[in-house]
Amino acid sequence: MKTIWVVQHTEAEYLGLMEDHFEGRNLRFRYLRPFAAGGTIPDTPGASDGLILLGGGPYGIVSGHILPSLGPELRLARAFLGAGLPVVGFGLGALILLSAGGGGAEEAPLRFDVVDTAITGWNDAAPRHMPLAVYGRDAPYLGPGITSVATGPAGETLGFTVGANSFGLLGNPGMKRGMAEDLIMEFAEAPADTLTGLERLAAAQVAIAEALHPFMVALIRHTGWM
Repeated sequence: MKTIWVVQHTEAEYLGLMEDHFEGRNLRFRYLRPFAAGGTIPDTPGASDGLILLGGGPYGIVSGHILPSLGPELRLARAFLGAGLPVVGFGLGALILLSAGGGGAEEAPLRFDVVDTAITGWNDAAPRHMPLAVYGRDAPYLGPGITSVATGPAGETLGFTVGANSFGLLGNPGMKRGMAEDLIMEFAEAPADTLTGLERLAAAQVAIAEALHPFMVALIRHTGWM
């Protein structure tokens, strides 16, 4: 059985709807919580078969309240990439992956929305379109060897590949409305017009769940976890 480390940055955001997809494929995941008392980030991949970096609410990597565990997470992501092991980033985690893989981030305000995302040139199993819940700040800066494979309505990059088996997406594809509500309550800083964001997320829940199945097939193929 393969084991995937999942770095969680807040109490509220976790794998969400993705948990069932991993469990259904007999892929074990272990949450790492650096924000909790006694929580740490390992220095090396150890016996892990991959790394997932989750979102972080209002935390940023170049603006706002900088993620406290950013340094150790960058070192760990680079260690995974250097070992040829897959790294997957969602939301803030995607920006950490970018920075570890030769790209970076630019300042952008905290936002919360559900965005129609077009996926092209990534994987035949992936959905062509999917609703994506985006909750976070900062914007991606793609570097050499990083390919945009998912875009928003204005052509902005929302998803990308790093190397042969790593992938980033600027949102959580398994987001539940309750997770967004908890994120809003967990921090003093919240995006503008959270009510509209919550209404859009609630309206998109069925479509999110439907798109998640082909997305997970594509992700697991890309990472080689099965």
